[in-house]
Amino acid sequence: MLTSKTPGDAKSADLLLAERCRRGDDAAFEELYRRHAGRLYNLAYRMAPSGQDAEDLLQDIFLLAHRKLDSFRGDSSLGTWLYRLAMNHCLDTLRHRHTRMGQQTDSLDAPESPQVAARAPVLGGVSRLDLERAIAKLPSACRAAFLLHDVEGFGHQEVATLLGVSEGTSKSQVHKARMRIRAYLSQEMATAAGQ
Repeated sequence: MLTSKTPGDAKSADLLLAERCRRGDDAAFEELYRRHAGRLYNLAYRMAPSGQDAEDLLQDIFLLAHRKLDSFRGDSSLGTWLYRLAMNHCLDTLRHRHTRMGQQTDSLDAPESPQVAARAPVLGGVSRLDLERAIAKLPSACRAAFLLHDVEGFGHQEVATLLGVSEGTSKSQVHKARMRIRAYLSQEMATAAGQ
């Protein structure tokens, strides 16, 4: 007979796993990685400009987790703690990259070349590539809130906690993200219809 874990059991298991990792138990850290790498990679992939960047971010996230595991107190689940750590690292990396790019070029909004913009037409809908491009064009705060709420399924209160903002800011950022995505996709569909 299968039994479900109670929240107290899960919290105890998280604390035990974290403690084993702190003591240098390689098997425990491997277990931590196996449990959470997929979800954290998906987050990094959505936040990073390429798959290679996402892999680099994932490695950085687990190195950071290893160094900061002493700060895990068990107030939230280990998965939530890791996700917040990962989100903050991704945002910091993107902010740093954006600042560095701003110093190297006059305009980050240069139009794409026709080769990059070319894609297979999608009848009666939007391609996944168009949607990913639209999400990638969002400001980092809007993108983070949108991904956490609309893609990962977190509630606004959870998004606010993960991002360290108010619940109202979470709602506002998700709304702005949806409006920008809608405008971008409308423009793309109008452009495709005109060709």
